[in-house]
Amino acid sequence: MKDILNIALIQANLVWENSQENLNYFDKKIDKVSSGVDLVVLPEMFTTGFSMNPEKYAEKMEGETVSWIKKLSKEKEIAIVGSLIIKDDNKYYNRLVFVHPNGKIDSYDKRHLFTYGGENKVYSSGNKRLIVEYKGWKICPMICYDIRFPVWSRNNDDYELLIYVANWPKPRISAWDILLKARAIENMCYTIGVNRVGVDGNNIEHVGHSQVIDMLGKEQIYNNLEKEVVFEVSLDKNKLTESRNRFRFLNDKDSFSIE
Repeated sequence: MKDILNIALIQANLVWENSQENLNYFDKKIDKVSSGVDLVVLPEMFTTGFSMNPEKYAEKMEGETVSWIKKLSKEKEIAIVGSLIIKDDNKYYNRLVFVHPNGKIDSYDKRHLFTYGGENKVYSSGNKRLIVEYKGWKICPMICYDIRFPVWSRNNDDYELLIYVANWPKPRISAWDILLKARAIENMCYTIGVNRVGVDGNNIEHVGHSQVIDMLGKEQIYNNLEKEVVFEVSLDKNKLTESRNRFRFLNDKDSFSIE
């Protein structure tokens, strides 16, 4: 168990629908993170960008990318999380994988598909939320558009860290900034958002704003750099527990079920 969790956020300019170039890029970036880092967070669809061509670029869970993550995670003794296109049981998913250094894989299929961009037409939606237990922390990882739906991310499992991996576009970046802070405050948790930069194959521009917010909405890292960058941050569970015990906001939450 660790009271301090050290995390690296990689804000990348993804190469459009080119898995090999993206893997080579992240291989170099991860190789340079500090030796004390426990977890590396990559953007949504980090091998392709936000592609609507899963029939061309989908992989199996036993495929090249997951095997690459497992190998790197073991070598560096760090966990790695990000999403990619996966084909499973003849369906396509925008699937997040959380790979532990011991080879264990936790996975989450994106619940809220981005209908405005046609994601719902080519991908299947997930129906199960994921809580990862890693080094004594409970972590709830989600994907991009999920951030607009607070009921889905509601802190009923007493998780300490909420993570969103994204390909969030420039025209709505102010919403990204606000929603990250809102999710942190309402769930009294650390919240991380990792977004990409650069222009994708659909000529959509992304400007990053990857950041880390604490349980009271204070910025641990606020990034207005609209370029490739790697951030490292240390999260303190004792500070989180102290705030929760002092204010006890979560004790007053409403009860409801999700259908």
